[in-house]
Amino acid sequence: MRRAIARLMTRANRDIPHYYLSTTVDMAVSMDWLHEHNRRGPMAERLLPAALLLKAAALAAREVPALNGFWTDDRFTAGEGVHLGVAVSLRGGGLIAPVLHGADTLDLPALMGALKDLVTRARTGRLRGSEVSDATLTVTNLGDQGVETVFGVIHPPQVALVGFGRVADRPWAVDGLLGVRPVVTVTLSADHRATDGAVGARYLTAVDRLLQKPEEL
Repeated sequence: MRRAIARLMTRANRDIPHYYLSTTVDMAVSMDWLHEHNRRGPMAERLLPAALLLKAAALAAREVPALNGFWTDDRFTAGEGVHLGVAVSLRGGGLIAPVLHGADTLDLPALMGALKDLVTRARTGRLRGSEVSDATLTVTNLGDQGVETVFGVIHPPQVALVGFGRVADRPWAVDGLLGVRPVVTVTLSADHRATDGAVGARYLTAVDRLLQKPEEL
């Protein structure tokens, strides 16, 4: 596995001219909504923050399709649907990125259930071939490891990778008043052959906007 990762990441760093962007998103509205949803809903439909982050990433990719697809034969080809590859660390070392197909179309409980199922089966070696191919965009979330910011390496032939850190309480000004709010750092690694920084900025702005209306995810 390490040899396979080495080959792929060497190719990515050699062939893909990366550019990197980041933004910090106020998660107060999302976290309040999440706590209320989990308090009122059945145990089986309880959500983790990762569900909100992944759904926002998928919907933003639908809004900004230039980041959702592949660079092949010296041109960009848009993906058919939003299929999120989710980076999963394996207990024996290494990682794999099983795919949430049609992630933008899943409601939050369905997305949460699919994510838990994929992670469990990835770590027990029970993924199907169709679940490790055809991702149009990859997401890495190291928040549960305490990481605040992650800049990933694009998985070729994809043209972007989204990173989420942990949701952490930080001093934050709202309407000129300073308080403490839960925030998350969202990063984008993108292929400069396919897009420029303005497109990446639109994507991160869309993620931020979507997370301010969690009830609509």
